[in-house]
Amino acid sequence: MTELIVHGATLLDLESGELIPGSSVRVSGERIVEVAPGARITGDAPTLDAGGRTLMPGLIDAHVHAAFTTLDMPAMGRRPASRIGIEAAGLLEAMLRRGFTTVRDAGGLDRGVADALDAGLVKGPRVFRSGRVISQTGGHGDLDPAPNEPKLCACHIHSNWFAHVADGADAVRRAVREELKNGAQQIKIMASGGLSSPTDAVDMVQYTPEEIRAAVTEAASRHTYVLAHAFTPAAIVQAVTAGVRSIEHGLLLDTASARVMAEHGAFLVPTLVTFDRLAEIGHCWNYPRESVEKLQAVLTAGTSAIQVALDAGVRVGFGSDLLGEAHPAQSRELLLRSQVQSPLDVLRSATAVNAELLNRPGELGTLAPGALADLLLVAGNPLEDLSVLADSGKGIEFIMRGGEVVLNGLP
Repeated sequence: MTELIVHGATLLDLESGELIPGSSVRVSGERIVEVAPGARITGDAPTLDAGGRTLMPGLIDAHVHAAFTTLDMPAMGRRPASRIGIEAAGLLEAMLRRGFTTVRDAGGLDRGVADALDAGLVKGPRVFRSGRVISQTGGHGDLDPAPNEPKLCACHIHSNWFAHVADGADAVRRAVREELKNGAQQIKIMASGGLSSPTDAVDMVQYTPEEIRAAVTEAASRHTYVLAHAFTPAAIVQAVTAGVRSIEHGLLLDTASARVMAEHGAFLVPTLVTFDRLAEIGHCWNYPRESVEKLQAVLTAGTSAIQVALDAGVRVGFGSDLLGEAHPAQSRELLLRSQVQSPLDVLRSATAVNAELLNRPGELGTLAPGALADLLLVAGNPLEDLSVLADSGKGIEFIMRGGEVVLNGLP
């Protein structure tokens, strides 16, 4: 069992926004058992001198796709599950090395990779897995091109590696039950059009209130929730009023729909960096031309949507949503978010707000007795310059996840 005292640290108190030099923290097993702001903890446990480095909680990314291992969508559909699993393991380990000790996979990661993480066969962050997403026919999770001849049959669900395509409340209910049975920790639905899907417009509203409520009811029966991909105000309002907890992207959010989100206590998880990277490198990796064209309609809308949400009192989390070859830019989301929020508020989004979204407040995204021991030691002051975290974690010299040291670059 891990026993460690870290002393000589500059504690970043994200609640107060203060930096407190000469601080200490003591870890026992996977938990923090003592925090001493401005003081040294003594005891028999091994010690680590932080040398004045900034001590802060591990980061949380609430929207990743570890199993989307290439931007080449047709190639992705042909890739064997075994190869995807090996590639996903590498992507997850890289996320951890960037300081993301917890992630929420927003669709596609199968149970085998999650089991391998839990068994210690691969290294990576703590993963909250959504399993396959739930999409209507012709929706954002339906990755098949439009057929020359419609394939109509009496069944109401068909599945691919990424999604259950389910039409009607009963079919949605069955698809959600299958994913929950298979260990999904929350459910993702597609409530509007998107970029990567081949047959839907960005402004398309997807699913009916009855279908969305079926998903919400089934998730609630297992004491969890639904997150929804949604761009437009109409899709956002329909999803939130049907009980969805978390709106992903929300690029076209307006004042009225933000007010509805706030009234229902819904979270917004923006993902600016994925649109930034798709515009920059998508064409280099065979990202579909039609998707690049759809991207132009929403490319500059993200920061405005965040400001609208903040003004309405919506809790704004932190996500990246990167695919394939774009994954290394994950930490760049911190810098993009600083265009509309202070560094302190960006870090709060990536820690305490996301912990609340995941229903783990006080346990994730904080340095406090009883919290999981997810610790970072950073060379520099993130409150003044987020780039110490943003260059693929190069400014992070020590990482602990759940009491396990996964990186120690200290002298």
